[in-house]
Amino acid sequence: MRLLAESCEAIGATTKRLQKTAVVSDYLKSRTTDEAAVSAVFLSGRAFPAWEETTLQVGGSLLWRVVAELAGKDESALTAAYRKHGDLGAVAGEVLAERAGQGLGVLEVAATFRQIAAARGPAAKTALVRDLLARATPLEAKYIVKIVTGDLRIGLKESLVEEAIAKAYGGTLVEVQRANMLLGDIGETLRRAVEGRMAEAKMRMFHPLGFMLASPIESPEEGLSYFSEAAVEDKYDGIRAQAHVSEGEVKFFSRTRDEITESFPELPGALAGLPQDAILDGEIVAWEYPGRARAFSVLQKRLGRKKVSERMLQEIPVAYLVFDVLYAGGELLIDRPLRERARVLDGLLEAKRKITHHRDTEPRRKTRELQGKLGFGTEEETTAISILRAPVFRVRSPEELEELFIAAQGRGNEGLMIKDLDSAYTPGKRGKSWLKMKRELATLDVVVTAVEYGHGKRVGVLSDYTFAVWDTNKDRLVNIGKAYSGLTDVEIAEMTQWFLEHTIEDQGFRRTVEPKIVLEVAFNNMMQSDRHDSGYALRFPRIVRLRPDKTAKEADTISRVREIFASQARAERKA
Repeated sequence: MRLLAESCEAIGATTKRLQKTAVVSDYLKSRTTDEAAVSAVFLSGRAFPAWEETTLQVGGSLLWRVVAELAGKDESALTAAYRKHGDLGAVAGEVLAERAGQGLGVLEVAATFRQIAAARGPAAKTALVRDLLARATPLEAKYIVKIVTGDLRIGLKESLVEEAIAKAYGGTLVEVQRANMLLGDIGETLRRAVEGRMAEAKMRMFHPLGFMLASPIESPEEGLSYFSEAAVEDKYDGIRAQAHVSEGEVKFFSRTRDEITESFPELPGALAGLPQDAILDGEIVAWEYPGRARAFSVLQKRLGRKKVSERMLQEIPVAYLVFDVLYAGGELLIDRPLRERARVLDGLLEAKRKITHHRDTEPRRKTRELQGKLGFGTEEETTAISILRAPVFRVRSPEELEELFIAAQGRGNEGLMIKDLDSAYTPGKRGKSWLKMKRELATLDVVVTAVEYGHGKRVGVLSDYTFAVWDTNKDRLVNIGKAYSGLTDVEIAEMTQWFLEHTIEDQGFRRTVEPKIVLEVAFNNMMQSDRHDSGYALRFPRIVRLRPDKTAKEADTISRVREIFASQARAERKA
């Protein structure tokens, strides 16, 4: 573990990609295959391979207490160290003392992580974490804590670990990337690279792939400027979900790659009869007759529930609107163009009689006619159907796209998705092949970094949120604003409990918290300002909604902020 920690220090000390890759490659080659495989997982910022559902369930407050106890420091000393570093791992590295006999191996750390994950209750977990950090050198403890919190903060992404594996063991980067994507295990990918067996990697079902992402556009004209043929769909106000179907078993995964099947028990049965194994991409929405998605706030009542009552199933029925297929019949389809994937998807859904397949390619159909087509007959028939083919349109002009947009908003949806029919499916990447068109006040996805107690009726709850976006390299969060309106009292109460359990620094009225909660915030305009370290400030920011479907790393960057500011400046000049 000492050599791994020293390598991490060297990686963090340089900004050059090639040097980072070289350090990782040299370290991996110096280790046994078992040690290198575990190290690859750790260097990706994880305690366990991505495909596993295993979690440590160790929060920042537990780590803070253990580090304080082992260091024998008072609260003020730890607070000062945190203000200096802004990272609990770095705090541990500074305040813990070096003692004789300390030192751990990476396999020993990995085994202890398994024990911590299996332990039940905070007392058992605390004892294991305390013992682990007590046996580690301060430098080792620094990176153990970073791995536990899921963020090394050394400018190292999994893509660089993939490059290092290719450099260390041969094979092409494309081969390493494909094997890691299929397996969801960078350690197993390394083993196959060592043995020259990367080509044998097969899709591991029930390991979610990354989701293809869309770029925002500002006008219908821009929406048709990037490619000649477009497939247009409504942008639904639900949660993105990937469905894995294999031998009658069905599981759903969110964008954060968490399994969410239990929250939607009516969906698996509707897909269990597909004629072949498949991985589908779509949107789960709250659904109502006649064929209309309800607001996200309605669906939110179903999120995170392990048990859904019969009453809730009746009051908030959901539908899974499928719009893509990534894998079917033993073949990964992501490299095929969208037009081919659409045909495969249509064939899959046609093969199952209980699934109603529906497409409409006439852009000028009236809203009420479209709603009727999506209604599937009687109210009883509609509520019984939970898997639907997302309707797809074709457009030839900005005017037709604008008409579709107005119709989509009339159905209560956010806007439109515009997709290149010749595009491959690129997991985890955002480009100009998929576009999203929303017309509303500008919004940003931000990460909560600090919270404060409210005033008046909100005394006693943490209701004022300071939030941040990522810098260009996603190495550091930079604050950009503060908001206190937009959430319900119930949501604020729930979030208060979470923030109390995930406090990094208690400053009395204000708390610095683990940067894990993502919000969507809207605002009237943006100004350049030295009030925040981002260099910008938002005017009248307000919370649109919580985004539990997104990880902190998926929040917006300062580049997106600059794009919005530049767009605002252009609009002001035109006015």
